[in-house]
Amino acid sequence: MTTHGGFEPVFCTIVPPHVLDKLAQHEDPALAGPARETLQRDAYERTHRRLTTVLGAPTVAAPTETDKPRRTIYDAKHKQDLPGKKVRAEGSDPGKDATVNRAYAGLGATFELYLNAFNRHSIDGEGLPLNASVHYDVKYDNAFWNGEQMVFGDGDGELFLDFTIPVDVIGHELTHGVTQYTANLTYFGQSGALNESISDVFGSLIKQYSLGQTAAEADWLIGAGLLAPRVSGVALRSMKAPGTAYDDDALGKDPQPATMDGFVKTGRDNGGVHLNSGIPNHAFYLVADALGGHAWEKAGQIWYDVLTGGELKKDALFTDFATLTVAAAKTRFGDGGEELQAVQKAWEQVGVPIS
Repeated sequence: MTTHGGFEPVFCTIVPPHVLDKLAQHEDPALAGPARETLQRDAYERTHRRLTTVLGAPTVAAPTETDKPRRTIYDAKHKQDLPGKKVRAEGSDPGKDATVNRAYAGLGATFELYLNAFNRHSIDGEGLPLNASVHYDVKYDNAFWNGEQMVFGDGDGELFLDFTIPVDVIGHELTHGVTQYTANLTYFGQSGALNESISDVFGSLIKQYSLGQTAAEADWLIGAGLLAPRVSGVALRSMKAPGTAYDDDALGKDPQPATMDGFVKTGRDNGGVHLNSGIPNHAFYLVADALGGHAWEKAGQIWYDVLTGGELKKDALFTDFATLTVAAAKTRFGDGGEELQAVQKAWEQVGVPIS
């Protein structure tokens, strides 16, 4: 396991704060109410996460067989107390609650991708048990990793549906745990955007792996199936075409840039971590598209090598990450291969210099 000092007190949600901020100002209370309550709850959980980091999280013993997941699903029963009532353990049969079953399957899909593609044993690399709580709070419009477990809201039913529906959302949030245990990227500015982007990258790869898709077959969307039918949009984000995932009266227009020309300078959202992540997201898509085949085999391996290699600084800038991907491509695939050319060209296309 590779770590850089103590873990950052990161609280990571799939729905960006800027989306909820806009919804909270909507004139329709059916839209504004759940958004405001979600923002308040997120603020509480964010503070709780910082306190947990300062005081120290409880130690969890690793299972003996690290090549098999150990999942436990809890039902919060629309309350805020975590984890809730235990409703499904590892190896038990599916029950009648589809949300419980999707959470269980999503944890498994994440475990399988990391084990089979990267020989990583769970989130921490040492067989960490995977816990998740579903039916959190009432009309809670988010899902999050709190440093110890996954938590899923049911959505408000107006704009957001059940947060266990997209498997890439589950993979995205759990990958924040992988980053926590490896490069531990600071959740602010460009390093925070890299933190978010890495979760999108591996969240997408988890979906592609579970569906057996090639890079050409994948939709490269994050959160497809999450938006309610009334929403004009297809997902929360697009890696193939950042800025095009939604354009809706209530949600607004997807603000993600695809290149450095559109880089957003802001003090909100931890320095725009959910916005500027579109730039490294697009770079990864370009690499995967150029190389073809299964994206986890080459592009994903390069990104994983950088994340776990020990050279990525906690406060890394885009150019630092890009430079390390070039070095990783050379190390793994050689100087004259298509992999190196694809990586160099992708970062050039999104406007990130390689030092």
